[in-house]
Amino acid sequence: MNILGTIDRPLTNDPKKQAPMKPSASEPVGSATPDFTTTDATDLRQNRTREMQLIPEALARAHMHERLHEAEREQRAVRLATARRMQRRAERASMRARRALAMAVMQ
Repeated sequence: MNILGTIDRPLTNDPKKQAPMKPSASEPVGSATPDFTTTDATDLRQNRTREMQLIPEALARAHMHERLHEAEREQRAVRLATARRMQRRAERASMRARRALAMAVMQ
């Protein structure tokens, strides 16, 4: 009985004994990487593992970066609202002063 391996359960776990990937017919010629590589498959798997271990750190860094920008935008919005409120208050005080001056001149 000859059972073929699948992607999830390969026939062998040794990367040197696995069949190399061939480019599909739908890809244009020359777009795929060559069938042979100069580095060992285990080296590539080790690098991939190292890169995959760093993915959560990169995601956390990006998330914190986004949260900092969000906090800065929120602080800017609060400062803008405060500045507008103070401007309206100053305008009202200016109008009161003008009115008082006009009343003083009219008397």
